[in-house]
Amino acid sequence: MTKAGKRIIAGAEQALAYIEGDKTKGRSHKVRETKIDVKAIRQSLKLTQLAFAEKYAFSLSSVKQWETNKRVPEGPTKAYLKVIEAHPKIVEKALNKFS
Repeated sequence: MTKAGKRIIAGAEQALAYIEGDKTKGRSHKVRETKIDVKAIRQSLKLTQLAFAEKYAFSLSSVKQWETNKRVPEGPTKAYLKVIEAHPKIVEKALNKFS
């Protein structure tokens, strides 16, 4: 058996042991999946795609792709959108300090 094959089998054995309760084998990662409905956020603010993009410093292309699910916001962008959703006036005020 190849070295890679042995590593795959060892990994599978560790995963099985972990699932069966041996937490000394393998490791797990929690994936936090939070869907962001960019269109709903934008519409709640009564903004066009262009106005939303300009106000919050996104490219119009990104806004369009998020709204049609061709792309999804990730990482810091996802967090930024959640803050915009919860506190749009505060974000606007902070952004105005830079302009």
